[in-house]
Amino acid sequence: MTHGIDTDFLVAAEISNHPFHPRADALIRSLLDAGHDFALAPQTLAEFVHVVTDARRMPQPLTMPDAIVRAETWWEAEEVIRVFPNGRTVSDFFDWLRRHQPGRKRLLDTQLAATFRNAGVDRIVTNNARDYGALGGFEIVSYN
Repeated sequence: MTHGIDTDFLVAAEISNHPFHPRADALIRSLLDAGHDFALAPQTLAEFVHVVTDARRMPQPLTMPDAIVRAETWWEAEEVIRVFPNGRTVSDFFDWLRRHQPGRKRLLDTQLAATFRNAGVDRIVTNNARDYGALGGFEIVSYN
């Protein structure tokens, strides 16, 4: 089964001093050992680079070159399926914004959910269940 990667999970998996790193790492190993794979969207990588290089968010931010290498390693990983927004994704994004009114802090999550939905991915690895719960149809896999 394919599990969509939310940015919070990618950050926790890659930042060794993140409070949830051990749990994120254990979940990765468990899912891979069980034969699962991951779905990753370009917008998640952009948000990841933004977050891990931000000194206001990270006690020890990564340099931009280091963040790019880590993001690119995920993008190139054999266990990762690349998913992309398309025209239907954008239509669903606008529809969900109108119907669910998630607010401006949930825009990127709503777009990511639409990307996953249109790629046939219905499981999302995140500790932010409320970001996706109102949209319906997703199984949330938490690692906290």
